[in-house]
Amino acid sequence: MKTRAFGHTGLDITTIGVGAWAIGGPGYAFGWGPQDDDESVAAIERAVDLGINWVDTAPVYGLGHSEQVVARALRNLGSRRPLVFTKCSLVWAEGSQAIEHNLQAASIRRETESSLRRLGVETIDLMQIHWPRFFDAPTAGSIEEGWGELAALRQAGKIRHIGVSNFKAVDMERASKIAPVESLQPPYSLLRRAIEAETLPYCLAHGIGVIVYSPMQAGMLSGKMTAERVAALPEDDWRRRTPEFQEPRLSKNLAFVEVLRRVGARYGASPGAVAVAWTLRNPAVTAAIVGFRRPRQVEEMVGAAELQLTDADAHEIEGAC
Repeated sequence: MKTRAFGHTGLDITTIGVGAWAIGGPGYAFGWGPQDDDESVAAIERAVDLGINWVDTAPVYGLGHSEQVVARALRNLGSRRPLVFTKCSLVWAEGSQAIEHNLQAASIRRETESSLRRLGVETIDLMQIHWPRFFDAPTAGSIEEGWGELAALRQAGKIRHIGVSNFKAVDMERASKIAPVESLQPPYSLLRRAIEAETLPYCLAHGIGVIVYSPMQAGMLSGKMTAERVAALPEDDWRRRTPEFQEPRLSKNLAFVEVLRRVGARYGASPGAVAVAWTLRNPAVTAAIVGFRRPRQVEEMVGAAELQLTDADAHEIEGAC
C-alpha cells in the first residue's frame, strides 16, 4: 500500500490508518453503542494483512477499552504489529464516566504509563495531546506544561514521537516554543473544512505531519447511512446528538452522498472511499484515519488509499456540498 513521509518523524505511514474510536464501545458520553470485540480485533488484523501499517486509539475511547482491544490484536500479530498512536489529556476517575481535561505533568506521566500497560508495549510510537482545551470543561495545567512532559517522556524512551490533536495554529505555535510539534490530528471532511484556512497551511509550512480524523464525517458520507438507519442508532451512540445526523442537515447530507456515489461509480468505488480520497488530495494531509469495526469494512475501504480523484471530480464534489 502507498505510504507517505509523516512530517519530520522519519516514519513512512500508509495513507489510511485504522481508527479505534468506535471499537471502544459504550459506557461514556462519546461512545458508538455496543461493539463486538472479536470483530474489532479481526478488523485490525485484516487491515495489517492488506498493508495498513498504523492504528490510532486513545485512553478515553471506552475509558480504556479501545486500547485493550488494540492490545489483543497486537498480541495476535506479533512481529507484524503496526505502529501504535494514542493520546493523553482526557481523564476520568475510577468508576466514573465523567471526563476531565488535565495537562499537568504528573497526569500526563500517569496516562502514559497506563497506556503502555493497556497496550502491552514498551514504547508508544506516537503520543498526542488529545485536546488543547475540552469544550467548556476547566483545564488543569497548560499546553506548555503538558507538552514539556511529553518531550521529557520521549527523552526517557517511553514515547518515540510527540504530536497534538484538535490544535489550532496558535496552539501549535505555543507548544513549538517548548519542543517541535511533529504531528497534528484534526477533524477534516467535505462537511467540515474549517482547518483549510489556517491550520493546514501552518502544518505545510512547518513540515508537520497531518493525520485527519472523521474523513467520512462519522459515517455520514460512507454511503451506508439512511434516515431509517440514523433513527435506529443506539440511544448511547453520540452521533444521535450531532447536527449532521439531525434535520435539516440530515436530508441535505444524504442527498450529497448521492453525488459521491455518482463520482465513485466511475472508479468502482464507494461514496466513503471518495470522501476519504478527497481529503488525501490536500497537500498538507499525510493520511486519513478510517474507523473499522469489521474485516469486511476494511476490504471495502482499502481502495481509498489508491483512488486518485481528478480536478474535475473535485470540482463536481465541492460544488455540490
